[in-house]
Amino acid sequence: MAAPWHEPVMVEEVLRVMDPRPGAVVVDGTLGLAGHALRLLERVGKDGMLVGMDWDQEMLKMAKERLDGQEGRLSLHHGDYRTLPQVVGAALAEAGRPRGVDGILLDLGLNNAQIEDVSRGITFRSEGPLDMRMDRGRGEPASAALNRMSPAEIEDVLFDLGDERWARRIAQVIVDRRKKQPLRTTQDLVDCVLAAIPAAKRDKRIHPATRTFQAVRIFVNKELEGLEDALFAAGMELAKHGVMVVLSYHSGEDRAAKHAVRRLVETEEFQDLYKKPLAPTHEEVARNPKSRSAKLRAVRRIH
Repeated sequence: MAAPWHEPVMVEEVLRVMDPRPGAVVVDGTLGLAGHALRLLERVGKDGMLVGMDWDQEMLKMAKERLDGQEGRLSLHHGDYRTLPQVVGAALAEAGRPRGVDGILLDLGLNNAQIEDVSRGITFRSEGPLDMRMDRGRGEPASAALNRMSPAEIEDVLFDLGDERWARRIAQVIVDRRKKQPLRTTQDLVDCVLAAIPAAKRDKRIHPATRTFQAVRIFVNKELEGLEDALFAAGMELAKHGVMVVLSYHSGEDRAAKHAVRRLVETEEFQDLYKKPLAPTHEEVARNPKSRSAKLRAVRRIH
């Protein structure tokens, strides 16, 4: 079955900032449904090369189908972008190319195929198993985590990763309810949130469970764990004049990107291309509301 279409976020800005030339070697460390990758391949031409990575086996399979016919210019790998230096080094060695790449893209957001897949349990809009893992071959599903953690641990996750001001109350409802029956589905978690937040106090702009689901997903996938170091290490893979672009959607992600860029600049080998991150245009947000929280940071290697 064909994957849902996912419109790549800020793709024109990514191409303008990275400016990949024919023959360039570029890396997409968060391949997803290959929306950005297809446009990057157009730019690098038949003599160029794209190294793609994704920690989600199912996304990687869909990306391969979308990139069919490009095999000679592709090197695709299942893996977390935290292992990008090792993967890129091996891919370049196998292709007989020198170390150092001309462009790196890391889009830290989700895509429609992941959100709309009910079996993943990422969305609160449809009932499914409370899983939330990007790589379902490893790690602990959200249900197992929430059924074992202490109230204080759950509260910290919801507050620190979701900015949820009702974190303590939601955590207590989760613990009280799991005594009678363990949480198993996304609806179980939604019901906990709705029971914890009084109707009169709910944010009218977003669903009451939005922040809780975001926080639990980030926790389950360890999305912020080692992120700053990973972005710094990725930047060190750039050749001279190479550009790394990072798209973030959450304050914790953007903070890690900002600090990584600062550390790269402090080596005196890199230039921060934007003191303030770029945001999507009003036209893009109107066309693709999922882009509204995106922030683009970029760094160029100058020495």
